[in-house]
Amino acid sequence: MPRRLELVALEGVPLVQPGDDLVKLIVDALAVSRVMLAPGDVLVLAQKIVSKAEGRYVTLADVQPSARALELAAQTAKDARLVEVILRESRRVVRWRRDVLIVEHRLGYVLANAGVDASNVGDDGRVLLLPDDPDVSAAAIRTRLQRESGVRIGVVINDSWGRAWRLGTIGTALGVSGIPAIADLRGTPDLYGRKLQSTEVAVADELAAAASLVMGQAGEGHPVVLARGFPYATAEGRGAHLLRPKSIDLFR
Repeated sequence: MPRRLELVALEGVPLVQPGDDLVKLIVDALAVSRVMLAPGDVLVLAQKIVSKAEGRYVTLADVQPSARALELAAQTAKDARLVEVILRESRRVVRWRRDVLIVEHRLGYVLANAGVDASNVGDDGRVLLLPDDPDVSAAAIRTRLQRESGVRIGVVINDSWGRAWRLGTIGTALGVSGIPAIADLRGTPDLYGRKLQSTEVAVADELAAAASLVMGQAGEGHPVVLARGFPYATAEGRGAHLLRPKSIDLFR
């Protein structure tokens, strides 16, 4: 059989509210979509539904901007209250200019606005933060889904990030459980028998990006994607494994 990866955007996932049982919503969506989990399947979840279920909202009207937030707001043309929320979620500010604020998130990610977002949140003056710990969230969801289904699966929590050297956003793995986050191919022979010297593949990111194609980025309403045929064995990977250590970071 040829190698094949199948991606299915599940139907029937409602708008998620704080405190909702995501596992139950996913099980119901699998039933609506007439799909049964099989060993080796991976469920890719949009970060927003995880954050919403965890109640990771902040109401901007309740935020008092600091002096630093006011300063950055003037330089970036952003709401000072939003900047304050970003700073609270960050270790440090990396770069900024008008309309752009790049920070190092408290979990180590380097991204715009610390992942704080108002899109697909509603028009009630609230913003949504990233999950408190995406790897922990992914592991908890996977554990319960495996208990419900009786099969070993993987879970990836996916968010859309920009990249320093290329235009556009791309699906990126925040939380990972049950699959490798990165495949170390060093020492593996190529087609001509030459051993690879430095090849490490961010396979969880590749899967997140592929799932984003059917998940959508706007109002499509498909925040859960089933991936079947992921070509890597079960492993206890974590999204944190994808973070480049500062000791080998040439750009910070």
